[in-house]
Amino acid sequence: MLVLASSSPRRRELLTQAGYRFEVHPAHIPEDPLPDEDPLVYVTRLAREKAEAVFRELSGQTSFLKVPLDGQSPLVVLGADTTVALDNTILGKPENEADAARILRLLSGRTHRVITGVAVVTAQGVEVAAEATAVRFLTLSDAEIAAYVATGEPMDKAGAYAIQGRAARWIPRIEGCYFNVMGLPLALVCSMLDSCHLPD
Repeated sequence: MLVLASSSPRRRELLTQAGYRFEVHPAHIPEDPLPDEDPLVYVTRLAREKAEAVFRELSGQTSFLKVPLDGQSPLVVLGADTTVALDNTILGKPENEADAARILRLLSGRTHRVITGVAVVTAQGVEVAAEATAVRFLTLSDAEIAAYVATGEPMDKAGAYAIQGRAARWIPRIEGCYFNVMGLPLALVCSMLDSCHLPD
């Protein structure tokens, strides 16, 4: 049984798109970066901590699962965390509208990295990996930023934007996995889950 340790609707959509059947059980852990923590280290640490927390919780309590665990369906927990990094500085989710505008001004006219850490936890152990995508932004006017922030779209997104939303008009190119920018690098995740021999 595959469990997604995330409440992100984007990750649910992408995992469903890839053909997986799974349950959702979000992890509740502190998500603040450690002092001077590298963005890649940060997202892989959080992905692992989320997956491990949910695995510990569910391995002893399976009543929440719609399909009970049995010998043929071992527990597999997928954790993920995505951040935006500009000059190796972590730009997380905005705290409010003013913070969203600040982040978008930083990204304007520049190339940043979107990094997703992924962790798969089973009874056999933990596998951790990461994917990075370079994203180029056009130069944004203050009016464009204000109008975008007013839509509410930036408020729960790392880097204060959604590539699959209205911000797409400002992204002329990316280098790397598009789905990673949405929050889940599908090719990487699928290769990690393939070794778990999940039931169809």
